Amino acid sequence: MSKLSIELLIQKKLNSIPITMLTAYSYPLASIIDSAGVDIVLVGDSLANVVLGLKSTTSITMDQMLYHTKAVRRAIENSLLIADMPFKGYQINVNDSLNNAKRFIDEAGCDGVKVEWFNKCPDVVKKIASKGINVMAHIGLTPQTADQIGGFKVQGRDANSAKHLIEQALLLEDLGAFSIVLECVPDKLAKIITEKLKIPTIGIGAGANCDGQVLVTHDLLGLVKGFRPKFVKEYVNLHDQIKTAIDHFKEDVEKKQFPTKDFSYTMDEDEIKKIELG
Repeated sequence: MSKLSIELLIQKKLNSIPITMLTAYSYPLASIIDSAGVDIVLVGDSLANVVLGLKSTTSITMDQMLYHTKAVRRAIENSLLIADMPFKGYQINVNDSLNNAKRFIDEAGCDGVKVEWFNKCPDVVKKIASKGINVMAHIGLTPQTADQIGGFKVQGRDANSAKHLIEQALLLEDLGAFSIVLECVPDKLAKIITEKLKIPTIGIGAGANCDGQVLVTHDLLGLVKGFRPKFVKEYVNLHDQIKTAIDHFKEDVEKKQFPTKDFSYTMDEDEIKKIELG
């Protein structure tokens, strides 16, 4: 398997070959995802919620994102590695966006960065892409600014808001984005956007007509309990499996059934006698 490139990604769209994308925040999980042949590994700012226990993705810092991205980078051999630009890295001060994007490339070894739509998103994409840095854009439900778009709900359900999303997608393509994530938009709208764009669309809660699909891996694996969006398919319930394993460990230790001799190291009896004799 060869390293995926932006050019190969666009070829997949042209040839109607579905693109796969999953999140990773650590070396072990990134290694598994990469070895499975997933096209894109995203170090998402969902790291804030599913790993760091923060309530909002807006709380995560550049240093935290870079730290985890570096760990993921060490595991990647074939997948395209993209990192989310954290809210604090480009939305508070647009002038910081280029330098922070460069940090993901130079310090963390990313192949590109992802930015969510906000009122100055076109300026950010233009600034970063014009310097040769690959930019993946994100429209629809944008968690970093959810409070400004009515909360965590489907976007583009009426004609006016749908037209705005189409305009955003076309503009971002013109400004140099190599791909666009469509989150929580009606499937028919996602189909229209996908057909209008020359660059790939990656859907999350956007139906089957996008060029690719992404999920938060912790959701896919059933690692995090609590609210689960409609678009999440849980392929395995690791939360309960891990809990069961831990329960068994605790019981074995408390009953002195672990460790047995099979899990212990031995010492020659003559050496023990020497110790006992002083």
